[in-house]
Amino acid sequence: MSKPALFTPLRLRNLDLANRIVIAPMCQYSAVDGCMTDWHISHLGALAQSGAGLLTIEATAVVPEGRITYADVGLYNDRAEAAMAKTLDSVRKWSDMPIAIQLAHAGRKASTDAPWLGRGPFAPDHPNGWQTEAPSAIPYDTGAHPPVALDADGLKRVRDGFVDAARRAARLGIDAVQIHAAHGYLLHTFLSPLANQRTDAYGGSLENRARFPLEVLDAVRAVFPADRAVTVRISATDWVEGGFTLDEAIAVSQMLEAHGADAINVSTGGLHPAQAITPAPGYQVPHARAIKAAVNIPVVAVGLITEPTHAEAIIANGEADLIGIARTVIYNPRWPWHAAAALGGQVSAAPQYMRCMPSVQRNAFVQRGA
Repeated sequence: MSKPALFTPLRLRNLDLANRIVIAPMCQYSAVDGCMTDWHISHLGALAQSGAGLLTIEATAVVPEGRITYADVGLYNDRAEAAMAKTLDSVRKWSDMPIAIQLAHAGRKASTDAPWLGRGPFAPDHPNGWQTEAPSAIPYDTGAHPPVALDADGLKRVRDGFVDAARRAARLGIDAVQIHAAHGYLLHTFLSPLANQRTDAYGGSLENRARFPLEVLDAVRAVFPADRAVTVRISATDWVEGGFTLDEAIAVSQMLEAHGADAINVSTGGLHPAQAITPAPGYQVPHARAIKAAVNIPVVAVGLITEPTHAEAIIANGEADLIGIARTVIYNPRWPWHAAAALGGQVSAAPQYMRCMPSVQRNAFVQRGA
């Protein structure tokens, strides 16, 4: 019986992934002043036992004002780096799963409350708020406090923030960096004409709108170790008339490849409250398929991929090279185990867990280190 496509290895620059399952970054809103807490040790430690090929740390702000909420993780000072080091030391003690990090700036969608508290965005003078920033002074939603349009000094400060965070990630031994240019956050807003109405070299044509995200990629690639991967997450459409389109996303993906990106993670939406989306299993996969046909680097598909047979079909049919799971793996932290059992694949498991696999599915486990 041939090995399922989902459980074949893949090399990302010099990083060997055991399978095509990527745990996507998922914000936990559980940091203190940008510093990871014991929650992150528990959360990431559990996911690191899942058997996935790669674990991605949640959106991590490169400057304090780039956090989505006051409770977001950051990597912009020594305290935040030390807290992340403590978390990583604990996770790595019990797992050899490769770890990536998503570096991000929330732009005009920053300065909000934790989502389960439901209080929405904070004004700059709120104790848990601050002044947001964006390519243009256009708020995300009607009635929201407008962001400040970044000037030349602001662009340099943000770019330098990505560079500093990438250097810190390298010191921490992070295996790969993902640059967040999706979901309506800062780099995505540069790409979309709905949010970017600049008249300088960073606005107008697609080439101009892509300029700052490409500068960030170039800057990160220059300081992150040459043997480690740098990837980019994009929203392939805004789902709003007049917004960023799939055709533009294809062109930008080709630009990203030309600038040294090692993979493209293809999501959609998040830029405008009027987005018209009808979610269904794999609803974003066609966007990944279209981008994969236009580039020569791996493409990650995401979006309501919950069934192993569906994930297998996406990889086997060549629609994407990897699949990203998020809510699915929170609901079922051993999803890769069950996928291996269902498809006839194998995952690495800790010796402490070897006896838990039902006897009829025991071939789904290979003992870590064996």
